[in-house]
Order: sequence, then C-alpha cells, then structure tokens
Amino acid sequence: MEDSFEDLIASYIENNVGIAEDFLSPVLANQLKQNLLDLNQNKMLLAAGIGNHERPAYDDAIRSDSIYWLDKKHNNVFENEFFAKIDAFILYLNESCYAGITSYEFHYALYEKGDFYLKHLDQFKNNPSRKYSMICYLNGNWQEADGGELLIHQVNNNQKIAPTQGKTVFFKSDELIHEVLVTQNTRMSITGWLKSD
Repeated sequence: MEDSFEDLIASYIENNVGIAEDFLSPVLANQLKQNLLDLNQNKMLLAAGIGNHERPAYDDAIRSDSIYWLDKKHNNVFENEFFAKIDAFILYLNESCYAGITSYEFHYALYEKGDFYLKHLDQFKNNPSRKYSMICYLNGNWQEADGGELLIHQVNNNQKIAPTQGKTVFFKSDELIHEVLVTQNTRMSITGWLKSD
C-alpha cells in the first residue's frame, strides 16, 4: 500500500502531478464502479455544479457530468474500504510531507458520451480549504479512442492522462488549471479533495 502512496508523492514532487497506477486494487475498483452504476440506474446522481454550497451554480456549457457525494453515514462496505485507504494516505502524507490535511470530500463522477468539463481550478475563490485534488479512475479496458482524458495545463508541459482503472492522480487544488476532454464512452471516477479546514 505504501508503494502506491510513495508513487503519488514522488511523481508529484517531480512534476507537480502525482500518478499511481494501482492506488485502487482491481477488486475495489470494480466494486466501486458497480456502486456507481447501481446509483445511476436508480437515478441517484445529480447534475454537477461549478460553485460550492455557499454559491451554487450550474452550467452544462462548462461542465456536463453527474455526481453523487460519498458519505461515511451511508455505511457502504466498499466506500468504507475506500475511505480507509484515503485515511491511510493522509496519515502517510501528513507524516512524510507535513501537509496539514484535516478532512476530505469525495464524490462519484459519471461522464456519458459527449460529456466534458472545461478548464478550471479546483479551489474556490471564497473558500481556500481544498489543498490537494485526487481523482481515482474506474474505467476498465479504456481505449485511446474513448477520449475523456484529463488534460493538465502546465508551462511548456501540458499533460494528458488517460482515465484507466485503478489509476489515481494527485495535484495542488489551487495551482493547476485542468479540464476533462470530451468522452466518447461512459467515463467513471471518484473525485475529491484533501482539505485543511
């Protein structure tokens, strides 16, 4: 487990974007993906906003995915396993990098064919609590023709990341402008933020 944590941190230090190919085990990724599919089947997902709860806003010309917030109160066995992994990573991050993370929030994200999310930063102007963004992908057998890559904009070094199952991406929420390119296939993830409240 610590190998994937160190992969995230070391690649982040090197390139401002941490990537671990196997942060989520194949079994857990499949279980979480099935949760997301079941929630979607039961019409539990909602249109994703572009503001926070203090200033909610919706614009499908900017963002067209659907989301469902994870919550320990749901007491879902697989989501609890995911939370345990995040708790362990935060402990490792705080001990090794003095990151000062005190909380987090995560949601499922579902992009149907044609969905996208234009360029944005993850930290709100009226709330600086989000420190690091994390995206855990749940897409088995993803092909280049499926699109839906995460495009991270850096000076002279734009980085396109395929949303392949098990992979996790990690970066500072207030530093890197990024976008989700138009997807040609159903694209699933758990997306969230490590916070210092």
